[in-house]
Amino acid sequence: MVLHASYPQGRPRRLRRDEFTRNLVRENALTVHDLIYPVFVLEGQKRREPVASMPGVERLSLDLLLPVAEECVKLGIPALALFPVIDPSLKAPDGREACNPEGLVPRVVRGLKERFPTLGVMTDVALDPYTSHGQDGLLDPTGYILNDETVEVLARQALVQAGAGVDIVAPSDMMDGRIGAIRKALESSGAIHTRIMAYSAKYASAFYGPFRDAVGSAANLGKSDKKVYQMDPANSDEALREVAMDIAEGADMVMVKPGMPYLDIVRRVKDEFRVPTFAYQVSGEYAMLQAAAQNGWLAGEAVMMESLLAFKRAGADGVLTYFALEAARRLRA
Repeated sequence: MVLHASYPQGRPRRLRRDEFTRNLVRENALTVHDLIYPVFVLEGQKRREPVASMPGVERLSLDLLLPVAEECVKLGIPALALFPVIDPSLKAPDGREACNPEGLVPRVVRGLKERFPTLGVMTDVALDPYTSHGQDGLLDPTGYILNDETVEVLARQALVQAGAGVDIVAPSDMMDGRIGAIRKALESSGAIHTRIMAYSAKYASAFYGPFRDAVGSAANLGKSDKKVYQMDPANSDEALREVAMDIAEGADMVMVKPGMPYLDIVRRVKDEFRVPTFAYQVSGEYAMLQAAAQNGWLAGEAVMMESLLAFKRAGADGVLTYFALEAARRLRA
């Protein structure tokens, strides 16, 4: 560590005296271009359903999502991340609706890209919104999630999404080898420009509850968990192995999920690999801050901006956050 002048020759507060000096020496900055906005989309028209456990977040039909996308474009938010709310009648043990070229996600992708071709669109590659059991993969007779059989379905799902014109596919399933299989499928089909943002270090976290409410998988999952494929929250070195495998298999970008409770992982990943690294400020993180702000326990806007800046300080190149619109408005003000 570089030694600095001791007091009184050294007075660190000199660099905090006024705003222009603080601006000059600021080490990290949050911009609109760092934000990805996760949205929940459902079938139909003129449908708007508030998510009770995520104040301010709604499930929207495509016609109501389009004005949101337009605001993102105007604010400079680079991309939307789509998460579907699938009709229960379409859910099955094998999640077959995930590979329907005329399904909800492909139709929404086409609608968004037609209206807003410069807005990035990112889709989730996973089966849990589509399975009747709420797991991210296919089950064997004992209820264990099958890896290789699931990977085959995920590759087909990614091809369907790429065919609809999506810019980024984001496998969130945590099956072994799925990045390599998806990259091979995309290359073979000519979708060479489709980017992969891998959920490389996705933990079996208790912070996902409101999200599962939002997409309607909580009831299907019941008392089951995802510990046989998502990572143990106690592990850190394992995250580096997961990230290394995904990069070697063809991931263009990697992600750590959840976000703030795992900022140490973000920093380790960035320091080790120097690749585009993202973090997901997940539903539970969002809900906690919103609840505290609504109760007057925290200053909502201040903690929102502080939390997002923390991701940048930890090394994240961008953040998936439900605060994206609000934060972008604040940054543009």
